[in-house]
Amino acid sequence: MSDLTTPPDASFNGIHLAIVRLKDKLTLAVKAVEDARQDRSRLEAKIADAQSRIQHILSRLPEQSDTRQLNLLAADEPNPTISGDDHEPTTH
Repeated sequence: MSDLTTPPDASFNGIHLAIVRLKDKLTLAVKAVEDARQDRSRLEAKIADAQSRIQHILSRLPEQSDTRQLNLLAADEPNPTISGDDHEPTTH
């Protein structure tokens, strides 16, 4: 027997609306997954670049057996001095 309180067209309409809502949610979920995949790819590329830069820096470090002083921040030239600066430092 059929349900006499709900016309058949109304129940089909309700099912159709539910399907449309599910389709919209599925579309949003697929987009979110694609965005996450692209973010992951970008992060993996950044990580690979950082690892490459770190490896380059590590390759420039002296061996452990090298006992010379390590100064990574030193410039090629010695620290400049101001010629003719014979003033005593102030102590205010």
